[in-house]
Amino acid sequence: MLKGTFPIEKFKSLETPFYYYDMDLLQKTLDAIKDETGKYGCFHVHYAVKANANPRILSLIASNGLGADCVSGGEIQAALKAGFPADKIVFAGVGKADWEINLGLEENIFCFNVESLAELRVINELAGRKNMKADVALRINPEVDAHTHAKITTGMKENKFGINLGLLGGVLDELAGMQHVRLIGIHCHIGSQITDMSAFRNLAIRINEIQDELDKRGFHVENLNMGGGLGIDYYHPNHLPIPSFDNYFAVFSSLLKLREGQQVHFEPGRSVVAQCGTLISRVLYVKEGEVKKFVILDAGFTDLIRPAMYDAYHRIENLSSDEDVELYDVVGPICESSDVFGKDVELNKAHRGDFIALRSAGAYGEIMASQYNCRKLPKAYYSDQI
Repeated sequence: MLKGTFPIEKFKSLETPFYYYDMDLLQKTLDAIKDETGKYGCFHVHYAVKANANPRILSLIASNGLGADCVSGGEIQAALKAGFPADKIVFAGVGKADWEINLGLEENIFCFNVESLAELRVINELAGRKNMKADVALRINPEVDAHTHAKITTGMKENKFGINLGLLGGVLDELAGMQHVRLIGIHCHIGSQITDMSAFRNLAIRINEIQDELDKRGFHVENLNMGGGLGIDYYHPNHLPIPSFDNYFAVFSSLLKLREGQQVHFEPGRSVVAQCGTLISRVLYVKEGEVKKFVILDAGFTDLIRPAMYDAYHRIENLSSDEDVELYDVVGPICESSDVFGKDVELNKAHRGDFIALRSAGAYGEIMASQYNCRKLPKAYYSDQI
């Protein structure tokens, strides 16, 4: 069984479970993003902090010149602390609290991605109290099907996010009379873990249609924000460690009908950090059932919740064994039946104490960890420091 390369001898002194980050791969991924966006001149990338807010990860991304896409006041604070400049921070999220909006105003962030007329009114009011003008982009539901998991689809009218196309005219009418907001862009985000480029092609075409409608109403926006959503290959992390950024950015370059001077923004998260992160766990027990063999790990869904929450697949490797492959259900110690990482997983024969790697866990892994069952949060280690 082909496996990734990990410093197993160094792992032996560490308490499991923990996250291990390949910082060289993260840098190569960032280099690929910069190389591809550099071809177009007007493309800008804001890393989606919600994917992984580990301070070392954030600092490296910031040092490479990317901006930050934040969905909470806490993420804004984390981004600023990590070195992201305020004028490269965008603030999205369907439920912005007053203190979070005030924080964005006080820090003079680049833009608020506004998700409803009600929110727009509050931003206008809070900016007015400070005698300021807030730069905003309207998040519009483009009604583009991303063909992804129902729990990570965001761009349809039944989703809680954004402004439905049918309501856009009324929002624009009211915005025109607001004294403390300035419309600088439109924003769309259609979902996550999208690997079918036709979804992005459809989004670009819909953005063109929305722009035509804005032109008719006399609105010119300086910025188009395409959101994120580019997926990764969870099945082949060794062969495809860096996503197809070339194809992704090329879709928008070829199809968007840009007005003079317009800038295009992207908010990738998973595609930046997922492949560089691995959850490392030890085998507690190999349990022989009547119809199943179980590998019971010391990691559970408290450390990596994606399989339990989304039925998500992560490649699982036994780093300690080169024996013949056997079938196991790989499970954790949490007192919930959903604490399962994979069923009928092909693993080299497992033994108590073996190191098990759950690959492609750099996104929505460590950041979503919990202390359910009074468990410790997993620590993080890095390839350049271990």
